Amino acid sequence: MGSSDIFRPLRVDAARNREAILEAARQVFAESGMDAALEEIARRADVGIATLYRRFPTRQDLVAAAFEPRLRAYEAAARAAIAAPDPWEGFSTFVRTACSMQAADAGCADVFSLTFPTTTELDRQLRAATAGLNDVIERAKAQAALRADFVLEDLVVLLMANAGVVNATKRHAPEAWERFAAYMLDAFRAPGASPLPEPVGPARLARAIRRSTARR
Repeated sequence: MGSSDIFRPLRVDAARNREAILEAARQVFAESGMDAALEEIARRADVGIATLYRRFPTRQDLVAAAFEPRLRAYEAAARAAIAAPDPWEGFSTFVRTACSMQAADAGCADVFSLTFPTTTELDRQLRAATAGLNDVIERAKAQAALRADFVLEDLVVLLMANAGVVNATKRHAPEAWERFAAYMLDAFRAPGASPLPEPVGPARLARAIRRSTARR
């Protein structure tokens, strides 16, 4: 028996433990959000907490790995919006899809609204996916379907607000987000019933998000 045979079972066990932790993390984060107890994730994965930390030294490492399938779905929704021939339909479908994903998964509610401290790579991927919507927004404005004073930061604020609606109503009125999203889309339609205050700029919004995550 070669030396590689000695270590193969350990590698198989390590891979099995990793997948068990990720599956448990997806379940627990979906139920309770990204602040969920890591001990509960370890319990469901049937591993010790030390094993969890060996595989994922920080909560952010675990979030990034567990959230990868959701991120792919989010990116796919953004790509569909960008490819849509009708920019308003692309934009509104993306909003409903993102809000729906937040309603179905408390972890998505946290991460899509950027109110959870993410890894640098996850943060980059989220912002890259959302930034691609700028073209959709501008085309919808040019079509006179989206109000002219809408900015990308308004979308971030919408997802932050929807996360609050989802968290407050998920037990007794889990469908409440649908009416909220419909109201917001109606408010975004051109020409807009009334002028708005100045939008929150990117720098101020980033500071607000950092302040929010610091309190967690």
